[in-house]
Amino acid sequence: MKPLRIALTKGRLESDAVRLFEKIGCDCSALNHKGRKLILPVAGGKLEAVLAKAADVITYVEHGVCDLGIVGKDTIMEHGGNFYEVLDLGFGRCRFALAGPKGRDFFGGYSARTVASKYPNVAADYFSGKAMDVRIIRIEGSVELAPLLGLADAIVDIVETGTTLRENGLEVIEDICGVSARLIVNAASMKLRKDEIENLAGRMERAVRPAEGERK
Repeated sequence: MKPLRIALTKGRLESDAVRLFEKIGCDCSALNHKGRKLILPVAGGKLEAVLAKAADVITYVEHGVCDLGIVGKDTIMEHGGNFYEVLDLGFGRCRFALAGPKGRDFFGGYSARTVASKYPNVAADYFSGKAMDVRIIRIEGSVELAPLLGLADAIVDIVETGTTLRENGLEVIEDICGVSARLIVNAASMKLRKDEIENLAGRMERAVRPAEGERK
């Protein structure tokens, strides 16, 4: 039988995923010495890892060329898709937040507001929940520039420590929600390879959330 194919988000989530695989006893030597290869064997060939950008992880899982994927909840919230989200892996923790120039009242007054974000769908959902009519501008690079240049009144972005915001005279106005890495599964694979996937997911879950008696 062909190996289960799992798409990994390149970068920090990839490194965290490798540590998780090693924790559950998988040989990750190929991943640790990957060079420029993008498809690599894991666990002696029982798994096959595909390294991809976050949004592409969702695409590969949704279209069934990968059985599983590890991707941030931020990407899931922005892009959606037809797949199962089966496990919060607990790493890659950060949060979505509304941020703007320090000391400025974003919610005050009646004038229309403009918000810049790399995540326009997340931003739109957030302001829809507040029944606010806000103009949203998509930014691909350093979104902190938008309020500094007068393009936007505030931003919706991923925040970890808040250092970048502070160094650019911005502050968190309101937290939106927390995000972390998630294990997603193709809908057809969940039916056709249910036992294999549940076995792997169960091992991963026990590694990230050990039973109370096993915790130190």
